[in-house]
Amino acid sequence: MWPLTAAQLLHIWEQGSGQSTVQQALLLLSAACPDKPPDALAALPVGQRDARLLTLREGIFGPQLVCLITCAACSERLELSCNVADILIVTQAEPAETFSWSGNDYQIEFRLPNSLDLAAISHHENKEQARRQLFERCLLTATHNSQKTAANQLPADIIEAVADRMAESDPQADVQMALTCAACGHQWQAIFDIVSFLWAEINAWAYRILEEVHYLASAYSWREADILAMSPWRRQYYLEAISK
Repeated sequence: MWPLTAAQLLHIWEQGSGQSTVQQALLLLSAACPDKPPDALAALPVGQRDARLLTLREGIFGPQLVCLITCAACSERLELSCNVADILIVTQAEPAETFSWSGNDYQIEFRLPNSLDLAAISHHENKEQARRQLFERCLLTATHNSQKTAANQLPADIIEAVADRMAESDPQADVQMALTCAACGHQWQAIFDIVSFLWAEINAWAYRILEEVHYLASAYSWREADILAMSPWRRQYYLEAISK
């Protein structure tokens, strides 16, 4: 994975603004992994994709993650701080391409969801329909008493069991944070979505850096490319010099 320059990150932000989170994730990965074909990156299981994005985020903004969360019980605004290492699941073994589940005379073979699957179900407003389509896309084979069975013939409890096995096989794709509200004591689990979190950070950074470029270009008549090529510390020095 290659580090991204300020100019690259600004270009990605410009390309990805208004796009889906899936497209934003792939834009970031394509820039950070130029040695990987875009199709291969899109086919990565969601957990592998998100692990790469966490590593990329650490390289851009550092290891600490700070989230602002609203308590559903009392609407108190909470600040949660953790490190990338706290939620990055590191595995030594090469990830498998296919997985299996068996029970109640059923034998199921499946693969893990990827970005293409998420894009395909993104139009669904009904969560159950989205889950069903995602399952059908990831299903490779299904048999009952050694007889081939279609996805629409599988009982709901079998689908639920396979979905649980799918989640267990890709824990990085579903990072849950245990939270407790300091104001009212309410406890709940919150999903950490690295794509939305990272893009929100990039969005805030982009507006900030464009403002810095505006000030420096106005004061010194420098080109945008030259300003973006500076380190943050040098830009800050010149900004402070302008304000004196």
